[in-house]
Amino acid sequence: MVVAVKPHESAVIRIEARRRWLALDLPELWAYRELLYFFVWRDIKVRYKQTVIGAAWAVLQPLMTMLVFSLFFGRLAKIPSQGLPYPVFYYCALLPWMYFATAMQAATNVVVDQQRVITKVYFPRVILPISSVVSGLLDLVISFAVFIGLMFYYRIAPTKAVMWLPAFTLLAVLTALGVGLWLSALNALYRDVRYILPFLVQFWMFASPVAYPSSLVPAKWRGLYGLNPMAGVIEGFRWALTGQGQPPGVLMAASAAAVGLLVLGGLIYYHAVEGKIADVV
Repeated sequence: MVVAVKPHESAVIRIEARRRWLALDLPELWAYRELLYFFVWRDIKVRYKQTVIGAAWAVLQPLMTMLVFSLFFGRLAKIPSQGLPYPVFYYCALLPWMYFATAMQAATNVVVDQQRVITKVYFPRVILPISSVVSGLLDLVISFAVFIGLMFYYRIAPTKAVMWLPAFTLLAVLTALGVGLWLSALNALYRDVRYILPFLVQFWMFASPVAYPSSLVPAKWRGLYGLNPMAGVIEGFRWALTGQGQPPGVLMAASAAAVGLLVLGGLIYYHAVEGKIADVV
């Protein structure tokens, strides 16, 4: 802000945006924490408003998908399950995948959905994709209750690897945020993105070890395969929850590096187009 005062003239105040190359200003986000809470709470209420089953949708979607995968990929195709029962093998992979897919789609559309707010009131625009990613964690918690029941039913006890679960959950959150930043900005500029999104979700699922273990990928290609961030997240969830599968290694290192670049690039691009969003949205 520049203030120039001349004799016998009123002060001239010019307000300029701060020159930043990232869209993440932590002090500013903290100042708007109540607004972030409001957006998260509103997303949760809207998601289950006027629904008959309510929060049970967070259970039915992974549960029905798990049953289909167990039948076709497990019983019929005989995909290896790393010594785990097929329902456990698929459900613990669907936990992070369903969260990621839901959060990514919500974050992609949030800027367009909130166009009336964006054009009238100033607030850090990055709050919008962050709120969509955070609100999806409730579904993850609800669906996790079913997995605990599966563990009891199949008498599978957690191992010390479960201590890694918060780290893999954070990796899933950052992956959804990174992709959401890119797609939400692109969707505000190019509305074709919303039509590409269903295909992207479907393709990404089969490119990730949801229906099969990553051990089927040749060892020499696992570093490259790990550049898919969800590959490390899903295998990490399997290993942390059951003690079976791939422990943190080359696959996880590649996925963590890819997530870091994804989030950093997403913040830079989001900030680059942030000034245009209000005009084109």
